[in-house]
Amino acid sequence: MSDHDRTAAVTRETSETTIELTLAVDGDGDSEVSTGIGFYDHMLESFAKHGLFDLTVRCDGDLDIDDHHTVEDVAICLGEAFDEALGDKRGIRRYADRRVPLDEAVASVVVDVAGRPYYEFDGAFSQESVGEFTSVMADHFALSLAHNAGLTLHAAVERGDNAHHEVEALFKALARALDDATRLDERRSDTPSTKGEL
Repeated sequence: MSDHDRTAAVTRETSETTIELTLAVDGDGDSEVSTGIGFYDHMLESFAKHGLFDLTVRCDGDLDIDDHHTVEDVAICLGEAFDEALGDKRGIRRYADRRVPLDEAVASVVVDVAGRPYYEFDGAFSQESVGEFTSVMADHFALSLAHNAGLTLHAAVERGDNAHHEVEALFKALARALDDATRLDERRSDTPSTKGEL
């Protein structure tokens, strides 16, 4: 089993965003998030709470244009943080599958922390936006996270008629699946692959 300190700190500075992010995989669900997009802050706080990840995010983005760069770049940093924090992935469970309801909405996530970026999404969002957050950016968040964390990720919004519920169910399903997949298995001391590495 890994004795690696599963934490990471990531910074990113471009002409579009300036980001400082810290992650502790083995946390308590505590978060301090400021992206300038209220609903995105709420989703990242929910992600931390339900995944039991400690997360801080400070992002100054070009919100005068739209929310795209802020949502995408924070997801990139979060993915990089997971990749760094998990190290050689020794002892992790690797796979997980979660479905989460929120009132009428149901979302599902199947994940393999394989080091092999792949992403599929099925479904749609019932309204174009929730506050200042463009609903389809939830899909793009998951894509950017998967590619930068090295996840094979299949996500879906199975049903719903309220975009707030649909997006929140997706973030919660992603959090629960990642918590399950990154958890250390006391029976395993090696990397969970016949190749010997992930």
